[in-house]
Amino acid sequence: MSVADKHGKQRLESSESMTSSTKPVHIIGGGLAGSEAAWQLAQAGVPVVLHEMRPVRGTEAHLTETLAELVCSNSFRSDDAANNAVGVIHEEMRRAGSLIMRAADTHKLPAGGALAVDRHGFSASVQKTLLAHPLVTLEREEVAGLPPEAWDSVIVATGPLTSAALAEAIAKLTGEDSLAFFDAIAPIVHHESIDQSIAWKQSRYDKVGPGNVEGSDGADYFNCPMDKPQYEAFVAALLAGDKTEFKQWEHNTPYFQGCQPIEVIASTGPQSLRFGPMKPVGLRDPRTGLRPWAVAQLRQDNALGTLWNIVGFQTKLKHAEQTRIFRTIPGLEKAEFARLGGLHRNTFLNSPRLLDGTLRLKAMPRLRFAGQITGCEGYVESAAVGLMTGRFAAAERLGRMQAPPPPTTAMGALLGHITGGADATTFQPMNINFGLFPPIEGSFKGKERKQAMAVRALRDFDEWLQPRPLAAE
Repeated sequence: MSVADKHGKQRLESSESMTSSTKPVHIIGGGLAGSEAAWQLAQAGVPVVLHEMRPVRGTEAHLTETLAELVCSNSFRSDDAANNAVGVIHEEMRRAGSLIMRAADTHKLPAGGALAVDRHGFSASVQKTLLAHPLVTLEREEVAGLPPEAWDSVIVATGPLTSAALAEAIAKLTGEDSLAFFDAIAPIVHHESIDQSIAWKQSRYDKVGPGNVEGSDGADYFNCPMDKPQYEAFVAALLAGDKTEFKQWEHNTPYFQGCQPIEVIASTGPQSLRFGPMKPVGLRDPRTGLRPWAVAQLRQDNALGTLWNIVGFQTKLKHAEQTRIFRTIPGLEKAEFARLGGLHRNTFLNSPRLLDGTLRLKAMPRLRFAGQITGCEGYVESAAVGLMTGRFAAAERLGRMQAPPPPTTAMGALLGHITGGADATTFQPMNINFGLFPPIEGSFKGKERKQAMAVRALRDFDEWLQPRPLAAE
């Protein structure tokens, strides 16, 4: 593969001539963040050694040894770069030559206004592209403890499932206790087991998304309707269902609010699911012409359309209980599950206290951190932090200046939050949202404000992508 990126990557000048004498940057972790960081470094002409412990050592959530495996949802969420902060960060990543976004765009699936991907095709594409790059070396091994001192530039992108040995070494180095939260996985249903005489296909408000082919009607979700008695019985079953027991060391671990198990949401009030993952707004049951009391939605999970995940149904119910309770949903009475939900513990740093503005560990600047371990939340956020970390490390290795993205950009806003904008005493994982952006001048109302912020973000991001001069010696 050529060092030049056909998708317009802004490559650092003269990097090819420096490659033979440039020391490699070591990356620990081959998830989305680590893979994106490796790509950015290699495209800049910096050799990379990518260390991935799977399959030598597995995790509680991964099923394969493939780089950039998606262990939870297959959705990258909204792809609307004009009105949604997630869509803005998608577009920024594309403009920065992101490998993750290239693979996502190549393997996208119909999903209304969201960017959903075929998880297996996506991960296989990322791995194939990285391994074909002449500057990327993959080492299948666990880095137990702090990396060797000879590794003078390291990116730790071990994600929320950092091995115990490395997590303990980091905790000892920083003097900080690592925070943790639980992340639950939604179940996946085989397409042929969905009763289509009850469930119908429709996107909320009939919105057509980026994964649709030309001429598609945008009916991307299966919708399983519930009337009031069915909904109330379902909520009661969730609350009474037998759940996974916590280990002693897990009892005080908080959930991340954006990925709470469905039974935890249900416990906050009898109507909470109707205003959350089971909201019926924008949907009409074609059998009655009426809006249901509540709806369970299923989203396509692979390119063949044979697998569908139940949206927002992350759970810590035991497997037998999941099968019993989820089969009470109209349309899923005979559901066959390709994967049942699960639960795993995630850990992350107190980044506002521990990391500097370019994601270096203050206590040991040769270490940078990327991805969910920094306290960002979500696939694209993790990959975006990996993108920034890779660029920071590349510029440092090549003796160039690379300022952080402006805070008016999605990446800059996210970076600012996790490296100082958030209160270190109450720091919790965060998705990108317009609330992280600085205010914009002018009298904007409603969507106009978000649209103006999106335009500003992309304008300022394009400026940030321009080549920077050599650093002063």
